[in-house]
Amino acid sequence: MESLENVGSLVDEYRTLIGATSADPKHSFEDLLVRQGDWSPRAAYHLLQLAQSYGSFMLRNALAISLALEIEDGDLGF
Repeated sequence: MESLENVGSLVDEYRTLIGATSADPKHSFEDLLVRQGDWSPRAAYHLLQLAQSYGSFMLRNALAISLALEIEDGDLGF
């Protein structure tokens, strides 16, 4: 399972992708996640929805809980 230390490198990676987006950041970033991040369109959509709906405070705590409980892949199967 990915450790917490790897989150910083993921943040850097996504910041780089965000910097490459154009006019409509949400749709452009979703496309970049599919094309350059090897995410399926469905997963890219859900990732962005999670970020927009819950924000970093809630998701940071969800990450900590999933790491503590050793939950790598959730019920949705991404």
